[in-house]
Amino acid sequence: MPTSAPPGNRFERRRAETRRALVRAARQILAETGDTSASIQAIAERADVGFGSFYNHFESKTELFEAAVVDALEEFGQAFDERLAGIEDPAELVAAGFRLSARLTASHPELMQVVRRRGLGHIHSENGLASRAARDLRAGITSGRFKAPDPEIALTGLGGILLSLVELRFSRPDLDGDEAAVNLAEMALLMLGVPPDDAHEVARRPLPDLV
Repeated sequence: MPTSAPPGNRFERRRAETRRALVRAARQILAETGDTSASIQAIAERADVGFGSFYNHFESKTELFEAAVVDALEEFGQAFDERLAGIEDPAELVAAGFRLSARLTASHPELMQVVRRRGLGHIHSENGLASRAARDLRAGITSGRFKAPDPEIALTGLGGILLSLVELRFSRPDLDGDEAAVNLAEMALLMLGVPPDDAHEVARRPLPDLV
């Protein structure tokens, strides 16, 4: 889960930990069922904090669950920052993003269940993987690597394909997730105007370890 600089005193540290506990509880609920009807009392009990503590941090359950989604998406984005650092080719970044997402469904299932259930509404958000994908798309279009006329439209297409891949990994665990991700990555690169032979090669470059 994303973290920030530790608060400066004991009270601030405890307050920050209480907020993190509530967000963790909300993320668990979203991952397990996607149901946001749980009572504040149930959420507080799962977080192991007092009922009254909830309103010290959030005005409503809606605000809490939104914070939980943003937290998960930022962790998702940070996972790519850590593993894809040093890759400069926008096409390789796009392809690796698909393939790493497929693998994260196995290594980080709670995180990816949140992405699965709530990612569609955040395809164009200013945080998480969306902002990083938009950056890479703009770089690819500016450099001529991609032929997409509009980065927002391209982001919509890529986001839909990626979320469909995540759904496929959870709904059809019998399928070869790596192969599906490679094939979808190649299709996405073709959609962005990368030449066929190039798209085929880029989609199959070695990936960094997830450990």
